[in-house]
Amino acid sequence: MLVSVNNERIDFMYKKIKLPYDSLKPIIIDEVLNTHYNNHYGKYVDNLNNLVGNISYTIKDILIHIEDFEQEKRSLVLFNAGGVLNHELYFQNMTPKVKYNENLNKLLIKQYGSLENFIKNFKESANSLQGSGYTFLVLNKDKFDIINLPNQENPYSYGMKPLLALDLWEHAYYLQYKSDRKQYIDNFFNIINYDEVYKRYEKENQQKK
Repeated sequence: MLVSVNNERIDFMYKKIKLPYDSLKPIIIDEVLNTHYNNHYGKYVDNLNNLVGNISYTIKDILIHIEDFEQEKRSLVLFNAGGVLNHELYFQNMTPKVKYNENLNKLLIKQYGSLENFIKNFKESANSLQGSGYTFLVLNKDKFDIINLPNQENPYSYGMKPLLALDLWEHAYYLQYKSDRKQYIDNFFNIINYDEVYKRYEKENQQKK
């Protein structure tokens, strides 16, 4: 059931990016990161607030319970809620220099045989995506999956838990990499914060209990 919060408007807030805009250079230049955060992510936050207004749902709740919204609004709500959550996940993934996590490494090696094999599989999936969208590492029940989703679709809508996201919309890379999306995908693995990925994994596991 969709719950309104009296007459007081409760907006979804911008999640501050933790990184200085120039901190990911040369992998992602400051102009790209600044524009991506302020113009693109910001647009999705504003649009979502205009669509849903004062409700008691989290963005995750919106994606899981989209049937609680009016039929004519659902596609726009899904698109913008996904746009907010996907961008937040993407920005939170990154750090100036790759940070590995021993616990997550063990889990990935157990399923994929090696960290190198996981990265290879992720890159292959990302390079196969047609058009705009994201490549995700997700928790699917009790195992990892690597999936592609188009546009701003989010794994929560399909009963999966997103742990890592790579934004493959052109605005994420074209200003810097032009048509060389493969190089952008390769370089992304030099700035992943696996500590954040593991924290998300632990949180999702705890919520299952």
